[in-house]
Amino acid sequence: MPQQLSTAVVPKAERLAFWTDMVCSTYVQLDCDTAAGAHTIAGTIGSATLAMLQLSQVTSTAQVVRRSAARIARDSEDFFLVSIQTRGEGRLEQDGRIARLTPGDFALYDSTRPYALHFDAPFQQFVLRLPGPTLRHALRDSQSLTASTVSGRRGAGHLMIGMIRSLAADIHTLAPESASAVAESVTQILVAGLAGLPAAQGTPVSQGAAYHREQIKAVVRARLCEPGLSVAAIATELRLATSSLHRAWKGEGGTIAEYIWAQRLDAARRDLCSPSQRARSISSIAFNWGFNDAAHFSRAFRARFGCAPRELRDLV
Repeated sequence: MPQQLSTAVVPKAERLAFWTDMVCSTYVQLDCDTAAGAHTIAGTIGSATLAMLQLSQVTSTAQVVRRSAARIARDSEDFFLVSIQTRGEGRLEQDGRIARLTPGDFALYDSTRPYALHFDAPFQQFVLRLPGPTLRHALRDSQSLTASTVSGRRGAGHLMIGMIRSLAADIHTLAPESASAVAESVTQILVAGLAGLPAAQGTPVSQGAAYHREQIKAVVRARLCEPGLSVAAIATELRLATSSLHRAWKGEGGTIAEYIWAQRLDAARRDLCSPSQRARSISSIAFNWGFNDAAHFSRAFRARFGCAPRELRDLV
């Protein structure tokens, strides 16, 4: 990992405070306590950033980490985090559930609500940190998926574990122009892994509704650059009533209009991360994807990705 932090650089008496500062600066504002019988914490954190996704590796002695209501009240950090256990065992508590993690398992948690991580012995984890609005758009009822163990031994969970291990090993060789695409792939595989949880299983969609959803998405893809694209315009093209479109879309985790704006923001994000688009202004990119107000674009971008368009462009 390009950035490395370690408690080894400070005297033992200062390590607990130093560790807490390390954790807070890397993730969100947290409280760290030693495990029963221990007097300090010794550990290392290596981290790297890919577009808006942060990947880190934590190796440490036993401890308890808490995100309290008081901490949340003092800051507005909105991230989802994913702990991927690689050594030892851990327990994640949030929303009245407990996820028990053994090597290969992972679980999701939300920084906008209290949570706790318990490690009774030395451990190692990979941790992903993603902007909260980005993942909430991709997941239905994300609150029902936190603190739920996803096995890395099969299915999409197994694919994600393999991708994270490979990414951690080769992240220093990754070309800047690939960073955004890789980050997006990791997010998609994460969503696929979480979709296998029982709480993610929604009401089955009828064949007709599924067909109309795909039609809607196809029209959005084809006409995304048009500022006038709307639910009414889609209904006219498909020769359906707008009420029929809304019924078919029900259960997608947002409205059709929200889907259009999300697709535009995602397209603009990809262009902002592309070296081939560096010569273009941010406003030009926004207008190309159907936005007609630069200030509105900037506000919507920050709300979805947790940073301003200019801040993202400076990262890549």
